Amino acid sequence: MTITDLPAAWWIVGATILSAVVGSFLNVVIHRLPRMLERRWQEEARAYLSETTGRDDAPPQPHPYHLAYPPSHCPQCGTTIRWYDNLPILSWLLLRGRCRTCKGAIPWRYPLVELATALLGGWAIAHFGPTVKGGAALLFLWVVVALAAIDWETQLLPDDLTLPLLWLGLLVNLNGYFAPLNQAVIGAVVGYLSLYTLYLIFKWLTGKEGMGYGDFKLLAALGAWFGVGALPEIVLASSLIGATVGILARLTGRLAQGQPIPFGPFLALGGLCALFFPGQITTLVVGHISL
Repeated sequence: MTITDLPAAWWIVGATILSAVVGSFLNVVIHRLPRMLERRWQEEARAYLSETTGRDDAPPQPHPYHLAYPPSHCPQCGTTIRWYDNLPILSWLLLRGRCRTCKGAIPWRYPLVELATALLGGWAIAHFGPTVKGGAALLFLWVVVALAAIDWETQLLPDDLTLPLLWLGLLVNLNGYFAPLNQAVIGAVVGYLSLYTLYLIFKWLTGKEGMGYGDFKLLAALGAWFGVGALPEIVLASSLIGATVGILARLTGRLAQGQPIPFGPFLALGGLCALFFPGQITTLVVGHISL
């Protein structure tokens, strides 16, 4: 029996376990990438001031910091996390959500990201099968989960993730896996320009910025993956979910008057709808309106 002859359940379980492991790595990305960007911006500002003023007052960064270094450690006590305390989901449960050394709380975000990534990965292979399309869906889901979590925590959508996601969508659709290539290219352009136009109109009317450039790039990436025809459904689903969450947050006191709420996580959910339920959200909403 070859690997292609394995039962479908094996593929689903394998994708679930693999995605849980990837989810553990995504937690590193979610925590470190915004800090890496901040250090990069500081270095760029330092270099610019040095070139323009001849002054170099800012001290250099004390040590390297990237996705591989320093090793995973507790942010509260600094203890290096051993492999058996870094097992996806399981370690958090066994440790009861606390560091083994200092007993400091481990945020809920860590098991939630691992669990969400695992479930979505298994769902993708169950939905698309162990195919090239299924593998592409896994890559899409992993990046989107990271983007949603980063934006929720920091209100940043890093170009380091949104732009590769966009190019990957175009490459995947060279063979039309999710949309014809011409529709994917137009989707990328329209996705960016549509939100950018709304941004300009909102800023002209209110003098405030209603969203960031990362939102434009994320919608462009979703357009590259699913084509221009999917954009209205993505925006509709994102807006409905975002409005619902915003209203509930206001009613429960978790969102103050005027406090911004990131749009990226809701765009990510809209992308999930386009991946797993293409065309169904619009049909559902229109059907309820007609009733």
